[in-house]
Amino acid sequence: MRKRALIHRVVAASLLFAGAAHLPLAQAQEFPSRLIKFVVPFAPGSGTDTSARYFGKKLSEMTGQTVVVENKPGANGFIAVRAVLTAPADGYTVFVGSNSTLAVNVALFKTLPYDPVADFAPLTMMMRSPALLIVPPASNYKSVAELIAAARAQPDKIDYGSGSAGYHLMAELFNDEAKVQTYHVPFKGAADAITAVASGNVQMAFADVTGAFELVKGGRLRALAVAADKRIPALPAVPTAAEAGLPGFTAYTWVGAMVSSKTPKAEVDKLAALLTKIENLPETREFYERLGAEVMRGGPEEMRAFQADEIQQWKRIVIKAKVELQ
Repeated sequence: MRKRALIHRVVAASLLFAGAAHLPLAQAQEFPSRLIKFVVPFAPGSGTDTSARYFGKKLSEMTGQTVVVENKPGANGFIAVRAVLTAPADGYTVFVGSNSTLAVNVALFKTLPYDPVADFAPLTMMMRSPALLIVPPASNYKSVAELIAAARAQPDKIDYGSGSAGYHLMAELFNDEAKVQTYHVPFKGAADAITAVASGNVQMAFADVTGAFELVKGGRLRALAVAADKRIPALPAVPTAAEAGLPGFTAYTWVGAMVSSKTPKAEVDKLAALLTKIENLPETREFYERLGAEVMRGGPEEMRAFQADEIQQWKRIVIKAKVELQ
């Protein structure tokens, strides 16, 4: 009897082992175990794209998994948002968004095809970058005062480019603060708007420092002011907006990472921990400082609170500048 019972136990254990061996591979592997996509709503060359590529490289180094950046510009970020929200909610598709897609669109559009709060689970903040007021290198305007004087003398004759809702509202806030009227020329992305200024196709634009820094340093753009409360070490000759005659005018872009709100909590938590670790690396701070930007620290809770504040701030700006909703 004992021998028969022993045989039964051995057979049962063998069957149990065989069943475990055939469990789905995903259950046996720790997340992440395969390629991760970072989806960016702007073209290469934007500050958002720069952040996605930096964090993607670091995440790949940490996990041993490939991270690819997919640029899906256009339609005010709606194309990229749709790509993320229609992908499997498994943590392998990350939305690297900005103030435009995650806050400003709520204030600027009457209706949106997505909800930047309800449809997304925040992971981490990435960076904040002050905006530069840029003009072509051959522009007649050498200062903000000259630009404002010309705009007052010729209402709606000076045009500005914008590659997203955020830059559009920055320019409208500038119009309100400077008491001028300038003409809006929309572009598919921030990099396109910057290129249009550099080539002289539009007369001015606001751009984040990370996207315009190299062109300003190389003389392919002229920066009239930085919309920050102090000058930035990377471009020490560029005055603040206050120094240039617009006291109190500040404007920043920011970048953060999110996933679909349907993503399981375990994957959200793991991704958030990994990206927050990258955010806190000394080399990350140094990377952004070289570009005239700064790291924004904070995980999911801090990012959600910050996003709520940003949405309310941009709603106030829309009302103040009397911007017509789209």
